[in-house]
Amino acid sequence: MIPPRQVTFGLLGITVFISLICLHLLTELSQLDGARQKLERAVVRLQEEKLPMSSRHLSSSNDQEGAEFGDDDSVVIYNRVPKTGSTTLAGIMYSLCNTNKYFVIHIGMFHSAKTISLSDQMRFLHNITTWQEKKPALYHGHIAFIDYSKFGVKRKPIFINMVRDPLARLISFYYFTRNGDDIRPSRERQKDRTMETFDECVERDGDDCDPVNLWLQIPYFCGHIAECWIPGSEWALNKAKQNVLRHYLLVGLTEEMEDFITVLEAVLPRFFKGALTLYKNGNSHLRKTAQKLPPKPETISKIHESPIWQMENDFYEFVRDHFHYIKDQLFETDEFGRSVERGHRFQYEKIRPS
Repeated sequence: MIPPRQVTFGLLGITVFISLICLHLLTELSQLDGARQKLERAVVRLQEEKLPMSSRHLSSSNDQEGAEFGDDDSVVIYNRVPKTGSTTLAGIMYSLCNTNKYFVIHIGMFHSAKTISLSDQMRFLHNITTWQEKKPALYHGHIAFIDYSKFGVKRKPIFINMVRDPLARLISFYYFTRNGDDIRPSRERQKDRTMETFDECVERDGDDCDPVNLWLQIPYFCGHIAECWIPGSEWALNKAKQNVLRHYLLVGLTEEMEDFITVLEAVLPRFFKGALTLYKNGNSHLRKTAQKLPPKPETISKIHESPIWQMENDFYEFVRDHFHYIKDQLFETDEFGRSVERGHRFQYEKIRPS
């Protein structure tokens, strides 16, 4: 006869064994349920992939469903070049921030400075990459490119920007400092500016229309290096081009604002989902300089003789060609005139271990 004590221990062992088996089965069932949910989501995505191209336009994107503040640590920097339509794009950013659940933060520059000290650069990059309470975030301001690669930041920010035809940008700035725009029609700076036209200024070789004032987009992309701000520097031109290719996710054109916003929405939906619809519906305001007169042909010819204009125009055309390449790789136009993505050109396969 088996002693009662041994029977008790035997039953206890069997109970523990059965409990462990049940716990294991519950864990397996939980994992299977999670796998089932993932499979269902994958099937939905595959079904969407098989939709005709005309059905996969930007407004149908659902990439942002369930997005919340703090759900990722992405940081985008838009170092705005003055008079390139940046107020319009910034307005779109602010309009979408609550819907798309991100923060927008303006970088205020003292005394209209375009660069900051080395220590300020270090503090700025440290702040934006470690300020977890304000992520994801989109920073914007009139500041030259900062080469983050030499500061040892763990998470590299994403840079975007726009450029404009250099002469058109200078003319816009010339009249803006005199007449303001449709948002701010009066400017304090009018008091110390002559009210002559841009043509008259060029004819008398005035300071405000001097081609040296064209030297702005190149140094903005060249960055915080002394050589960048020397008008006519070939080194600065080449450095600006290199930075566009190496450090900027996307640089668009003022003259092709709608296309730029279309590409932004496709590439950065976390921030720009809904931007194209907002822009087309007129909910963003494109600022227009007041009383801006088109230049005469002889004025244009005289400006075009300047080596500085030629270099700034070289940079502008370089950015334009690069933007067109990106856009054409990404989109085609359907029968309704909508921009639709061309679809994925890669897939994952031969995954081991399975």
